Amino acid sequence: FWEAVFGTYIASSWNHDGDPVELLRISDSVAKFRQALKENPHFLQEKVRQYFKENTHRLTLSMSPEESYLEKQAKAEEEKLQKKIEVLSDSDRKQIYEKGLDLLAAQSQTQDVSCLPALKVSDIEPTIPITPVQISTAGGVPVQYCEQPTNGLVYFRALCNLNTLPEDLRVFVPLFCSVITKMGCGALDYRQQAQQMELRTGGMSVSTQVITDCNELDTYEQGILLSSSCLERNLPHMFQLWSDIFISPHFDDEERLRVLVMQSAQELANGIAYSGHLYAMTRAGRHLTPAGDLQETFGGMEQVTFMKRTAAMADLSQIIRTLPRIKIHLFNPDNMRWVYNTPAIAAHLEGFIKDVAKNRKERKPVRPNIIEKPINPLDDSGPRRKLISEPTFHPCPMKTFFQMPFPVNFVSESIRTVPFSHKDYASLCILARMMTAKFLHGEIREKGGAYGGGAKIGGGLFTFYSYRDPNTVQTLSAFGNGIDWAKSGKFTQQDIDEAKLSVFSAVDSPVAPADKGMGQFLSGVTDEMKQSHRQRLFAVDHKNLVDVAERYLSAGQKTCGVVILGPENDVIKKDPSWIIK
Repeated sequence: FWEAVFGTYIASSWNHDGDPVELLRISDSVAKFRQALKENPHFLQEKVRQYFKENTHRLTLSMSPEESYLEKQAKAEEEKLQKKIEVLSDSDRKQIYEKGLDLLAAQSQTQDVSCLPALKVSDIEPTIPITPVQISTAGGVPVQYCEQPTNGLVYFRALCNLNTLPEDLRVFVPLFCSVITKMGCGALDYRQQAQQMELRTGGMSVSTQVITDCNELDTYEQGILLSSSCLERNLPHMFQLWSDIFISPHFDDEERLRVLVMQSAQELANGIAYSGHLYAMTRAGRHLTPAGDLQETFGGMEQVTFMKRTAAMADLSQIIRTLPRIKIHLFNPDNMRWVYNTPAIAAHLEGFIKDVAKNRKERKPVRPNIIEKPINPLDDSGPRRKLISEPTFHPCPMKTFFQMPFPVNFVSESIRTVPFSHKDYASLCILARMMTAKFLHGEIREKGGAYGGGAKIGGGLFTFYSYRDPNTVQTLSAFGNGIDWAKSGKFTQQDIDEAKLSVFSAVDSPVAPADKGMGQFLSGVTDEMKQSHRQRLFAVDHKNLVDVAERYLSAGQKTCGVVILGPENDVIKKDPSWIIK
């Protein structure tokens, strides 16, 4: 923490003879600012006029893209390469070839790291601290209370499930989430709404949530998460903003909506070049679990395509008519549950529920396969979560190639495994870390030339990936070779211990007070379940890793999902097993 403070806030002033201690007296500065506003209500306006409007020291810089930039860059690189090749003598070519063999040999050697200082698995704490959580109801709505020291800040979250939302509206939900807090509400236009949020809160956001059940892969919860924070004295203002958003959001400003749609579509499109591996991983799991299918709809290539098509529409009246239909289903107390961290919020929460309940309309789930599970697994009589169960879901293999206008590839292969509470989940966690560090990194990055690559597990899926990769089919072979390597058991106890340390570094990473209890609230994973998982991680051995590699990864390759995002590929085009997008 202090390193970040000194690095980003204090150092620049200190380097110019500023007083670093004075900069840490934040409360004094805030008090001076409040006094200045009290003495002169136009204090800020005058400073803006002085330093911005009437300041003649300015630079205006405009930039415009060159349409043929990528083509010119590729041509220049090719010409530069050919010139270098043409001047090579036979001895030069031989020397380059021999150096390549030396590099390959060096990359294939096992490095001796025994001389380096390191933690041991025995140094890890065997148990985790328990976070006390209370489950109750308020106005008939399930509530989780987890009191934490947050220095006067109040954190509020609410999860609204989508169980009554018609299927044809699901693809619109991410757009709804991105605009609902940005178009105005109640008596406020979008500018006034933004000002009130800045003035009274630490932010208000709405995002999609798809949560695989910790016990069953074909059971999941679908919803949107409302998040906000504020100082305790601003609680009435924050809840008034949420109440206005629930009861009377503005959807009829087509000009404002178009700006937000264009912005969202552009962000999604730009995100592919920087996070293409995440899009590939999401798509690869689409046909393996019901939750994976919905995640692709909400945040994968399907959503990118939908937003691109929406942004190109000349008339957004259809979208304007659709958003209120979504609001009716989502902003319904019958479909919600809440979590907060301070008792001061309780009184405001009761009033808020009464306000929004006035607009309640009974809606029935669009699917008959709703199952209910207790929010607190230890209390079967308490409030319950409503999940979707699809026991007849059948995973199927799918290979998809998305042709993209950039010169590198993002490759992913996903295999269906087990949920969090399964006894083999811990072994798969260790295996993913060990395969990444001891095999895939060397094959994909060091030898293959990709920026990065590895394996992860989550949502019941074991997923391989590569990032900014010059290769495609070769990388898929590396994934398969990684499975063979794991099955062969060609790894040491030191390799296992290093993987455990890496996994525990994530498991034991600090959790902000505002986020404590959120694991149980969102996914139903209690501290007791985390402790059981922890004990399984400690117990993983060589035999467990070889066993799960054989039973899940090797067998799972028959029904795996494979996705590549990258430039035109003639080899894949000629292969009929691939779907080209």
